[in-house]
Parts: sequence; structure tokens; C-alpha cells
Amino acid sequence: MLRAAGLLLAAALATEPADRAVAADGETLPPDLRTRTDGIDWPAFLGPNRDSKSPETGIRTDWAKGLPLLWHLELGEGYAAPSVARGRLFYFTRYRDRARLVAVRAGNGKELWRSEYPTDYEDYYGYDGGPRTAPLIDGPRVYSVGAAGFLRCHRIVDGAVLWERDVHADYGVQQNFFGVASSPWIEGDLLIVAVGGSPPEAPNIHSGRVKPNGTALVAFDKRTGEERYRVGDDLASYASPIVMDYGGRRLGFHFARSGLIVFDPKAGRELDRFDWRARRLTSVNAANPVIVGNQVLLTESYEKGAVLLEYDAASEGDGGAFRSIWQDGPRNQSIAAHWNTPVYHEGVVYVSSGEKSPNAELRAVDWATGEIHWSQPRLARTQLLYVDGHFVVHSEVGDLLLIRATPESYQQVGHIRLRAEVDGREVDLLRYPAWAAPVLSHGVLYARGRNRLAALELIPPPAP
Repeated sequence: MLRAAGLLLAAALATEPADRAVAADGETLPPDLRTRTDGIDWPAFLGPNRDSKSPETGIRTDWAKGLPLLWHLELGEGYAAPSVARGRLFYFTRYRDRARLVAVRAGNGKELWRSEYPTDYEDYYGYDGGPRTAPLIDGPRVYSVGAAGFLRCHRIVDGAVLWERDVHADYGVQQNFFGVASSPWIEGDLLIVAVGGSPPEAPNIHSGRVKPNGTALVAFDKRTGEERYRVGDDLASYASPIVMDYGGRRLGFHFARSGLIVFDPKAGRELDRFDWRARRLTSVNAANPVIVGNQVLLTESYEKGAVLLEYDAASEGDGGAFRSIWQDGPRNQSIAAHWNTPVYHEGVVYVSSGEKSPNAELRAVDWATGEIHWSQPRLARTQLLYVDGHFVVHSEVGDLLLIRATPESYQQVGHIRLRAEVDGREVDLLRYPAWAAPVLSHGVLYARGRNRLAALELIPPPAP
């Protein structure tokens, strides 16, 4: 059910100052609170392009004495990465029976506002009940999606709720094994959400007999929450949709529960699909598709591994749009990413491959052939962020590593086990499970571990 806060919005807008910047679409932006103007905002999961790559330069490579710790905050439950825009950082967490979205100043961690709602979500497999999805920032608004599928649109300046929807109730979504972990995408006036609903009275997902109802993806009006279209007959996965320019047109790609859906993001029309899913009931499609040129990489860790596809957008619907360039077999797989999205750089894809920590390896894999250039074990599962010829590697056990982005060999440049004084004693700030993707915005690296968020100065500020 859609709930709008129109009167609240109108009253609040009347009190806002008029000297605001204006976005390309004519919307008034909130005041800019940045203390550093160099670098970029990081408004969404895995960054502006959803590829975990940053164009910033000038990083500190001497980590012998660590990185300057700017601030850190205690959080509640959850695995959601933060997002940053116009000097504000947003984090999504859970305290007891309340899901809470919080805005702080990115420069010092000081709270600006918080907005929360009750939640009783319980994970089927005993993982914590906090949010999994990064906040999504779009001009004057920020969106959040809770573990139980509750979607909210907030005003950035003060956190006022502009509209909200219980997506699971509206579309008959059966609770997934590990909760909602897919972050939405903004495309023009649309908010595209991976939903994956089922017909009324659908059986529990553990039955293996849940059928989709044509709502793999649902597009909402980003300002009002009204449905614009639904597309794709598939259930929910944990991957997030991507929309990009491809073959001279705008196309959407979503790695749903059964495989890849290619769709027209404006018309809301499915164009093609490619099945790629393990036979195991509890299998996870969680890594986003990686798209380079006219090729698409899919990967999962439960059976099938990876496949590199060539996709011909001009052949939609005739059954010949996909051509497999290489694919993993059941053994000795090149890439078997669990929930971390691989990162492409100069003909090589870098990835943490392996379902569980003991067998997880950080790898550099040739994009064109699937050949493994190098593989580094014993790092546990990791997430990667490319910047300035290096990768920041965030291990699930809390380690931060800096390695060179080279296919020649594993070359570690730095290693930090972040510690600080909390309540009178020195503790590890980033503890297992550190499953949130690292974020870099305006020279500051933000890393989340269990119940804590830390901000470190990866790039020194420019000289006055």
C-alpha cells in the first residue's frame, strides 16, 4: 500500500531557503555540507556506476602507521554499506525492533537526523535482522529498503517521509532465505526495484514450489511512489539492477533468481533472458552482472560458477542474442563469487571466489579467456574497491588491505587491522561479519564491520 506525505512535503518546502543549487532536471538540491570539494559523491551501492570503481587519485600507499582515523560510530545490526552525497553520509541499520535511517555529516560523523519504523524481521538462517541494502540518494531524496521489503522515500534535508510502500505485502513476495539485499536504481523519473513477487497464497519459499507473478522488477514514480510498470517473470535474488548505454540504446540488466533479465527501462519491456542458477534450493545469485562493451559476466558460487556472454541487443527475442564466450564447469571454476561483485580493470576481472571463508581466494582472472592469472588464499571473503591503480580490499574478518591492480602477481602494499579506544579500552573497530562494501568519497574511505562504521583519510586533502 502506498502512503504519501503530501501535506507534510508542501509545508516543509515552504520553509526551505531559496538559495539552493538546482539539478539538471530542475529540482532544488539540498545545501552542500562538504568540507572537501575534490573527489566524487558515492550516492548508491558500489558507487555512481555500480562498478566499485573510483576516479579519485593521490591515495596514501604507505600504510605502515595506518590511515588517519577521522571518526567512527557505533551502529546496530545490518550489513548495508553507507552512501554519500553533498557532504552527508547515510547509513541504514537496526536497533532492537526499529529499522533506522540516519544522516550524518560526512566530515565528522555528527548526526543530522534519523528516521525509523518498527520491524520484526527474522532471518531464516539466523543472520542478524538488520538491513542489507545501501541507501540510494537522488537529488533532494534518499531511498531505503528494509530486510522485510519496506520501501521508503525521505527528504534529504530533514528525513521527512515523502512516501512509503510495503512492497512485500503489495506484490505477494515470499520472504527470501536471507532477506531483501537488492538496492534500487534511479533511471530518469523512475525508481526501479527488484521485487520478485508471487501469486496470492503462495507456499513458503522452502517448499521449492513458489511461482513468480511477473514482478521481478517494478518501476515506481520516484517522486510519488506510484507504480509505472512491472517486468520480468522471476523471483527475487540478492543482486541489484543496472541500467546503462549498450549498443546505442539504454538497457537494463538484472541477475534475478533464475538468471539474467535484459529489459527496456523506459518502456518496461523484457527483451531477453539467460538462465544461470544452481540446482540447490538455497542457491544465491547475488553478484551484479559485470558489463564491458557488448559482453556480460555472470557468476555465482553454489554450483555453476561464471559465464561470459556476448549479447547482441539487435537480436532481441529471436533466441540468438546470447553467445557464450567461456563458462566454468562444475570443478576448478575460475570465478565463483558469493555475494561480492567482481571488478573489471584493463582486461582483467578481480574477484573473491569461493562460497565459504576457508576456500575463498582473491583472484585476477583474464576477462577474455577465464584464465586465472593469480590466486591468493587465506584472506577470507573480501570486497574490492578500485582506486588510483590499486584495490582497497575489505576482508569479512575486518582487515583492510591495499594491493596493486596488476595481473602479474598478488602484490600487497599495505595492511591495517583498525583499532581504537571505545569506552576506555582498545578494540578492533571492524569485526566479523564485515560484509558491507567499502565506500570512497572525497578522499575518505568508509568501512563498516559488525556494529560500527569508520571513516579513514585515504587521500590527503589538497594544499590550501
